[in-house]
Amino acid sequence: MSNFTLLSLAPLALLAACAAGPEPVSMPASLSAWSERDLPGKRSTDHSYAQRGGKACVLAQASRSVSLWRRPLQVPAEQVNALQFDWWISGHEARASVTQADTDDAPARLLIGFDGDEASLSIRTRMQFEMVQALTGEAPPYATLMYVWDAQAAPETVVVSSRSDRIRKIVVGRGLAGQGRQGEWRRLRRDVRADYQRAFGEAPGKLIMMALMTDGDNTGSRAEACYGNILLLDAGGMPLTGSLQL
Repeated sequence: MSNFTLLSLAPLALLAACAAGPEPVSMPASLSAWSERDLPGKRSTDHSYAQRGGKACVLAQASRSVSLWRRPLQVPAEQVNALQFDWWISGHEARASVTQADTDDAPARLLIGFDGDEASLSIRTRMQFEMVQALTGEAPPYATLMYVWDAQAAPETVVVSSRSDRIRKIVVGRGLAGQGRQGEWRRLRRDVRADYQRAFGEAPGKLIMMALMTDGDNTGSRAEACYGNILLLDAGGMPLTGSLQL
């Protein structure tokens, strides 16, 4: 397999095996379902348990690195009324933007993986999935929606990944550390079903994984963010199973 092919499969390989069991980590019980997912040939982002502004969080520190901190889910999309999440962004590279493949880094990303009918996908995409499964032992999600903080792109920009159209990104904040509201807690609330419909043009299937991603591998840079509570809320505003409550 050529280096180009391996590179093009890298995002899907990183998302694969999200349903696998968690690996042992030094984290509190609330994070027992979460584990690291490394990318072959890449340095891994460091994840640890920390405090920012008096709140507990998962601290992600990237140094020319990329990896996922993820957990499996089994949540029917129709049960999810809203997605609410908190993050604290400490710093990142001014050139980083998810709109271009060679600068595709972000200080904070929240990924949601969805199930679906793989038979409806193109032959090329199904072949990509098969190669990823051969490499990792697991196929990637049918579709992955990323919420990202970007240094440059305007909020609400929808970006289709240049390496796989099964990964689509929605920019939910923009700017550099030390300006605006970075360096303090931000709370975001999204209609994940409406966002999926806008990004993929169809109704979402079951939510099968959730992941955090802070990376600096493409720009050779550093980035840091802390992730707080991530709540999948039902129609009554109550957290569903799979939510992160620190």
